[in-house]
Amino acid sequence: MMLTQMIALIAGLLTLSFLPHLPAPWFLLLCLLMALLLVWRQRLPAALFLLGFVWACVCGQWALDDRLNPELDGRTLWLQGKVVGLPEQDGKVIRFQLADAHSRRAALPKLLRLSWYGGPPLAAGETWRLAVRLKRPHALVNPQSFDYELWLLAQGIGGTGTIKAGERLSIGSGIATWRQQIRQRILATPAHDREGALTALVLGDGSGLSTDDWRTLQHTGTIHLMVISGQHIGLLAGLLYGLVAGLARFGYWPAALPWLPCACLSGFAGAIVYGALAGFEVPVQRACVMVGMVLLWRWRFRHLGVLLPLLSAMLVILLWQPLASLQPGFWLSFGAAGLLMLVFNGRLGRLSGWRSLGRAQWAMTLGLLPLLLGLGLPVSISGPLVNLFAVPLVGLVIVPLALLGTLLLPLPWFGTAVLGLAGGLLELFFRALESIALWFPAWLPAGLPLWAWLLVAIALLLLLAPRGIPGRSLAWFLVLPLFFTKPSLPPEGRARVIMFDVGQGTSVLVQTREHALLYDAGARSPGFDIGERVVLPSLRALGLSELDIMLISHADNDHSGGALAIHQGMTLGQVVSGQPAGLPEELDAQPCTASTWQWNQVRFSTWQWLDAIESNALSCVLMVEAAGERLLLTGDIDVEAERAWVRSWHDWHAQWLMAPHHGSRSSSSQLFIDAVAPHSVLIARGKHNAYGHPHPEVVRRYQQSGATLYDSVEQGAVIIELGSLLPAQGMRKIPRFWREK
Repeated sequence: MMLTQMIALIAGLLTLSFLPHLPAPWFLLLCLLMALLLVWRQRLPAALFLLGFVWACVCGQWALDDRLNPELDGRTLWLQGKVVGLPEQDGKVIRFQLADAHSRRAALPKLLRLSWYGGPPLAAGETWRLAVRLKRPHALVNPQSFDYELWLLAQGIGGTGTIKAGERLSIGSGIATWRQQIRQRILATPAHDREGALTALVLGDGSGLSTDDWRTLQHTGTIHLMVISGQHIGLLAGLLYGLVAGLARFGYWPAALPWLPCACLSGFAGAIVYGALAGFEVPVQRACVMVGMVLLWRWRFRHLGVLLPLLSAMLVILLWQPLASLQPGFWLSFGAAGLLMLVFNGRLGRLSGWRSLGRAQWAMTLGLLPLLLGLGLPVSISGPLVNLFAVPLVGLVIVPLALLGTLLLPLPWFGTAVLGLAGGLLELFFRALESIALWFPAWLPAGLPLWAWLLVAIALLLLLAPRGIPGRSLAWFLVLPLFFTKPSLPPEGRARVIMFDVGQGTSVLVQTREHALLYDAGARSPGFDIGERVVLPSLRALGLSELDIMLISHADNDHSGGALAIHQGMTLGQVVSGQPAGLPEELDAQPCTASTWQWNQVRFSTWQWLDAIESNALSCVLMVEAAGERLLLTGDIDVEAERAWVRSWHDWHAQWLMAPHHGSRSSSSQLFIDAVAPHSVLIARGKHNAYGHPHPEVVRRYQQSGATLYDSVEQGAVIIELGSLLPAQGMRKIPRFWREK
């Protein structure tokens, strides 16, 4: 009965993850009154479900209400606050969180995430007075990309900003300063250039890992080993528990002290200390709660069954942080714990250590696959085998060495030697992972329809079930949709066009039934490649593994920066550009020429102003026509190039137009707009971009012409079914309660 009530309350709390909109206050009040009535009628499971639902929705609304006031979006204010957590250094950029920010001019969110380009060194716990250009939470929205806006909400961050100037008011103190000092000591210790990885294992600070390191970990399914997670906390707690249990078993434990409560308390104390060292981030909090519940169950409630500690930990976390369910880590951590219970509980016989590890990896590989597919995360092909040696190496050797070396740093040389040994092992570990990742990259399958996902989930759970379960032999047949289900394709004579949301840049996919062309690839900046992080995952999520043509309009970074990542991640038939000499040699780009071709009865035509000199004017222009409906992609051509196009093109009209140069004042002349006469205009830009795109005068000209504007900032990725004569669909319009209105 108690488990039923716990499950009902958890189900109500988890409902928040699936809501497109938060209910109105009157509806929540009605649910609360209904819950009280059900309690009076002794219908506790239903009442607890409603109470959990109400509490989760209220917490979600509080988080939304704590966001930056829309009137302050884009404004610069002087404010004061305290640096929390460890600041992240990325080249010349420092990123950190500011708590308890306040300004005399306006009310501010409790927590801000700020960036300081070229700023001075900052330390945790310091108080600063800063001039900040504030921004409301906003994220790129694409078929497949990290939802930064959701992440900010789940972390309790109500706004972001860029620092213009600042002054330190006071230095830090307490545990935050202690963690900062430890990080500086570790980074100053020679460890075979793996000091950043050591800070990740000891302090949970992953900023020292390079982009290549993260990519390697993702391809090999070992990210969980390099961020402090439940596995690290659990291993340390287990080692301390085992130490006390071993002493008691061999007669070395004082008889006056009961060994079991001491073992449980020692394990929990170790988890708390390690959690404090890691800064008690949300995943670490979750891990400490789970470890605490398991140890409490082992001490006093073992007779109630193994499901109790898992449900208790989930319930405590959701009551404390209902928005935790919005993060993939929540589902993956509890999914992993539940799978381990499924494959080890109630099985006959004892397994050796290696066989147990093998069974655990088999369970993780199959059991977590539905979660990875549902969350849109990459699936590591090599992960199951890699983790067979990686888990014991990192968890039982490198992490203890790193913690021991950190503890012994006050000694003149011993701590340095131990950290150096841990760093050397990490260097060998990463070299092995890099070789494996090169041969077996991660797999990002195309999105499955719900029916196919359900069949695959049922099949994989059946495969993990004990032998003798009815229907287990049919499981392999139920897995087949994973390999044979493909995303829908445009019909013959039509094209699907997706203007990806890439911030201040351009990237457009044009897909026919059997072919695909990518027009531009977004920008690349230090530490963030749009081609790698946004465009490539979206292409794979759409079921594409190769492109017939990648057409880079010209060599400016906001159009060509991501091209190399696309080249490395997909098979390309041909690369064409208006400025081939300005692109990396690996692309082997061919010059843009006036040409026309057809794919599946869809016509493509390219054009370039031959007399152009300046980079923008050299842009390769593409016209696509499907069933009489046209789309014109213009790169960054300016007014002079527009005039040349009007003079040389034989038929100007196009229903869809991508505004030249992101809506810059130097483009979109009245002559050009009148010639094209579009009914809809696409504007690809970044929010609060430094160039002021689109210019108000340009917007006014398009509006006066009667065109409908599709702005990537307001619409996210825009999807057009060219040839259907239907309006475009903006992905930001898909209901999500955390999306900015």
